[in-house]
Amino acid sequence: MANAWKSLTALGQDTAQVVVIGPYQISERCDVALASLAVRRGQDAAFASAAQTAGVPLPLPSSYAAGAVFSAFWVTPEMWFVEADFASHQDITAHLKPAFGETASITEQTDAWVRFDVAGTGLSALFERLTNLDLATLPDGFASRTVIEHLGVYLIKHSATQVVLYGPRSSAQGLLHALEVTAKSVI
Repeated sequence: MANAWKSLTALGQDTAQVVVIGPYQISERCDVALASLAVRRGQDAAFASAAQTAGVPLPLPSSYAAGAVFSAFWVTPEMWFVEADFASHQDITAHLKPAFGETASITEQTDAWVRFDVAGTGLSALFERLTNLDLATLPDGFASRTVIEHLGVYLIKHSATQVVLYGPRSSAQGLLHALEVTAKSVI
């Protein structure tokens, strides 16, 4: 019997959705693997060495850093979310665990979150209506947890024209709706 299971995006579609509203493009991303990476007690030095050897950046608080294979953003003291290309790192934990061994606690996060890339000019006007973060004053590479429409999300500012949002997968429709309604109100 053939496999009857079929994967769907967080928005319940066969392929990732892209919404264009005026100057804004909101793209659902399904091609990024995600894992949480936390230092185990007393393993700080060995953990840092393992991260360097594996090429996993460990950005400072409120920061994002890109690496050759892995990228990461700071979540809380001694914990990061690590990203990688889904096609080559579908089981991201299987790639990270051998490198970190007993120095880290690693948890698969890919299907727990929806990722939206928001691109366009005038993102400050959009996000000033969505969140308490002042996007215009934040440096590129800034990452923080914030709230959008009562949803806890992670916001990463890549540039003045590109922001990444990670929100709960179970609230993907609600988060997209908030982005769409706000974008329409700005234009």
